[in-house]
Amino acid sequence: MHRNESAEDYLETILILSKCRPVVRSVDIAEEMGFKKPSVSVAMKNLREKNHITVTKEGFIYLTPSGKEIAEMIYERHELLTKWLVKLGVDEKIAAADACRIEHDISKESFEAIKNHIKI
Repeated sequence: MHRNESAEDYLETILILSKCRPVVRSVDIAEEMGFKKPSVSVAMKNLREKNHITVTKEGFIYLTPSGKEIAEMIYERHELLTKWLVKLGVDEKIAAADACRIEHDISKESFEAIKNHIKI
């Protein structure tokens, strides 16, 4: 997948919501991310076209295997980087915001090296 921070954020949000809800809808994503429903609709159309999600006729959104793979990668990076920064003494809100920026740009090699080096 071509690196697209916005798409990755949407996929990660769908993954997170699917862990605590029986179904995920566009309105849930809009509420979680603080976006307007039309913006989310456009993003869902793009993710559907890239085969990262499926949407049922009822409007339920599910990750495809490729979407889930991307979402899980981003989520793992976000969680590990946030915990690492907090452990270094960074405020939790700042750590989460910084992790969100880092998670999209860090190379697989660098992330694996950090992951193997730290014990969280």
